[in-house]
Amino acid sequence: MSKLNKDVLFLIFEELKEDSKSLFSCLMVNRIWCETVIPILWKNPWCYNINYHNKNSLYFVITSYLSDDVRKSLIRKKILLPPILHQPILFDYLSFCRNFDIDILNAIISIGNSDLHNQSFLQQEIYNLFMRKCPELKYLNISSIKHQIFYFPEAKARLESLCELKCNTSIDSSYFYGLASICQNIQSLNIINKIMKVNHGLVKLIENQRNLKYFELKDDFDDDDFVEDPYKEIFLALSKKADVLYHLIISFQFIEHYEHKIIQNLLPKFRKLQTLIIYGGFIPFSKNQLKMLVHHKLETFNIDYISLNDASTIIENSGRNLKKILLRYYDHEYGFLENYNNIDEDSLNFIRKIYQNCPMIEYLPLLFSSSTEHFVEFEKLLKSCQNLKSLLLIIPNINKEAGEKLLKILIRSAPINLSEIRFFEDFQLSLKNLEEFFKNWKDRPALSILTPVPLYNGENYKRLINKYKNNGIIKDFKCDFEINIYY
Repeated sequence: MSKLNKDVLFLIFEELKEDSKSLFSCLMVNRIWCETVIPILWKNPWCYNINYHNKNSLYFVITSYLSDDVRKSLIRKKILLPPILHQPILFDYLSFCRNFDIDILNAIISIGNSDLHNQSFLQQEIYNLFMRKCPELKYLNISSIKHQIFYFPEAKARLESLCELKCNTSIDSSYFYGLASICQNIQSLNIINKIMKVNHGLVKLIENQRNLKYFELKDDFDDDDFVEDPYKEIFLALSKKADVLYHLIISFQFIEHYEHKIIQNLLPKFRKLQTLIIYGGFIPFSKNQLKMLVHHKLETFNIDYISLNDASTIIENSGRNLKKILLRYYDHEYGFLENYNNIDEDSLNFIRKIYQNCPMIEYLPLLFSSSTEHFVEFEKLLKSCQNLKSLLLIIPNINKEAGEKLLKILIRSAPINLSEIRFFEDFQLSLKNLEEFFKNWKDRPALSILTPVPLYNGENYKRLINKYKNNGIIKDFKCDFEINIYY
């Protein structure tokens, strides 16, 4: 393998671009491998799971690019810099970089000096350095920005190519106005909502985008002081991107009546959505509003605490391409939000809508009772949805007899690709029944099981589980908190 040509090696290493451990190992094989890996590692050197606060080597590499005049000025401010190298470094590392994460870069810069005032001087010089050295920028995280980088001499040429931006609403509007004048091809925008008022610069930035495909907004308010509606203008600007927007993810910290109206009016406009996820509270829909929620390209769907009937209607309107349904039926503080008087009928309707409309479904949570009719419909779903990979089963008050029946259905009819089952309720099986289930799971992908029941941590159960792990039938069997099983 060490004799493969560079082009083949590059394609192989590209597949490992998120696996820093493997890539770091490849550096040590020979010079050709090293020359091929370095550009991949430095394309986005901030994405790896390492502690950047202690990365002296990265700090030394980056600061080694500073000019002599800049170095002298920084040293006079008692900023720690590496000694001047007597021979050039092996690679022009910064020329490979396409991603600029100011949060992580600031952590690295803090190695040079603990004084915030001095750090600001060093930040400005290093940001300027990146703007000169990086041929083009694809990703930018400005969540902790303190310098208006769009004024740097090379900024326009670098920022015009920006595809992905992460930011927060506490950043002064002037920063966003500056970016809006340059960046008009952002495809992915990730916003942390920090303040309870509108950021007009951010609104302008959204308005100026020509091809915004991915939009994510997450509330993370530092305080609850309401100044003005922080959503209306942002969502109004976003609604004008309905022809190009494919992915919409919104996480409300708390949701009020006026936010219900915003979402109810917004969603029907986005006919091309592939991802629709809304976290943070119950949103009621009228029958007329539900009729307008038609998203034929939808692949991933979740609206928190939506009723089973509302979810069924949306699935029926949009379902043929659905792969992931991530509905959260359960509130850990208040219990089931479904009306127990209607849960049998509503859950039967939901199961039927799934197997009638979602032939591509891969990830699915199901809430239903342990009646014979529910088990019959559940088996029909298993037989119809052959792409199913992961099931979350919520069956309130399931007894041992119903549990045994459920396992027999899974053995008999589970799709061949099913490799994960999450049991949300207190679902207890005897050693005998569990072993019978494991025995009959052969010739399938290794199965992962998650359950909140501590019974399975007993020695006899552990012995049985380890036996079938060793046989390759069980990949993993975890007893965990209910909230972890849900997510």
